[in-house]
This record gives sequence, C-alpha cells and structure tokens, in this order.
Amino acid sequence: MSERIWLTGMVLSSSPFDDYDRRLVILTKERGKIVAFAKGARRQGSALQAGTQPFTMANFQLVEGRTAYNLVSLEGIRFFHELSKDVVLTCYACYMCEFAEHMTEENNDESAILKLLYQSMRALTNEKIGPKLTRVIFALKMMYLNGEGPQTEECVRCKRKEGEFVFSVRNGGCVCRRCAGDDFDPAVRREKELRLGIADNDFFNLSNAAWYTIRYIGAVAPEKLFHFTVNESVLEELTTVTDAFVREYVKHSFNSLAFLEVL
Repeated sequence: MSERIWLTGMVLSSSPFDDYDRRLVILTKERGKIVAFAKGARRQGSALQAGTQPFTMANFQLVEGRTAYNLVSLEGIRFFHELSKDVVLTCYACYMCEFAEHMTEENNDESAILKLLYQSMRALTNEKIGPKLTRVIFALKMMYLNGEGPQTEECVRCKRKEGEFVFSVRNGGCVCRRCAGDDFDPAVRREKELRLGIADNDFFNLSNAAWYTIRYIGAVAPEKLFHFTVNESVLEELTTVTDAFVREYVKHSFNSLAFLEVL
C-alpha cells in the first residue's frame, strides 16, 4: 500500500467523476499543482463533501498514484463559504483559481502563488478593498511571480531611468518619450486610430499614482499587497493596462473573466 502524505493547498477546481466521486485540481505548497480524486465525496453525508469545493484551503491527506492522487481525509484551514454565497464574488474567485490553474505546474515550487491566491481570497471578503481592485492586484502580481511582470524602473528600449514614460504592452513596460516618438502623445494615437479604424492597445499614458501602484505591486510580498485602495480613475487605468498586458502575454481566454465583463 502506498504511503499516505499530507499536503497543504487550495482547491482550484472540482468536477463530478463517475457516480459519486470528484476530480480535484489542487494547488499545493509542497508539490505544485496536482490532480486528486475524492472517492464518494458526492455521497450524502460524506466527510469529504464540504472540503472538496473550490476555494477550500486545507491540509489534504493523500495517497499518490501513478498519474494522480487519491484523497483520504482533510483538515480544514479556511473554507471561504462567504464567496460562494455571492454570485459576483464567486465569479471573481473563479477567475483567480482559473488563472492560477493555467499558470502553475506539477512538481514546481508554487508556494508564492498559493500564498497570493489565499491572500486574494481573503481580500475578496474585505469590502474596503473591493473585488475589482483585488482582481487587478492578483493578476498583475501573478505576472510578476511568473517572471513576466512589466518593467517599470527604466525604458525597456534604451534603459533610460529618468524622464517621462509611456506604458507599452508589446514592449513589456515603460518606454521613454524619445523611444516612443509620436506614440507618446495620446492625441496622435487617437488620430491614428480614427484614420485606420482600429484601436491602439499598446501604449498607455498613466498617472503618477498608477505608475506607483504598479511598482508597489511588483515589489512587495503577497501578504502585504492588500493594504491600500485607489480612486476610481486610477482603478480604471490599472484595469485597462493589466487586462491588456495579460492578454498579450498569457494568451488564454478565461471563461470567468468573460462572464464578469457582462455583469
């Protein structure tokens, strides 16, 4: 009989399997993303029923198989039931889990992403921060943790550290006025959009507050991220540039995000 092991993690997704079982994708501290099967978890009164729902953070006792794990028992740490009671918050939480599932791998050190995911779920329950800002912070920090965050300390072309900058999605961060040329001017870009009939989703002129927030998100640890708020104008800037950046470098359509956009 295989040895039983304990792993700490969060359920990213849970789906029915066979008549009474569940197939789980769990992001763990020790072994990255894993697939586990919970036998009988869908039976009424099963001890595994509550702990095999998405957004559950727990200690999982598992038996390792050739291609997947079998869940034996769990000790709950946090169940985030409040998220599942609100349709909008559920969508935001699903987006974060879907994002994490896409960006993580098995047998990889994903402890920082797990910590970010847990702190993001906690932030979703905090009305002072709000789900929109929480989502932006989560997505942008995910890019940094994956080694693909935007460069904000110097021009990505000439390495100039001082002066005025524009945010360029395709260049991966800030571009100075000299390197951006005419594209630095939003009026010029708008005229080009109208003439060509296509939107320019590359260059963005950001406020100082937006630049500062992006730098802050990139620099601090996940547990220190969710201790600030921004006004609606800055939130709109951050949302626009973050979504454009993720679309450019992740190349994945998140179903939960598509649903959020119509709410």
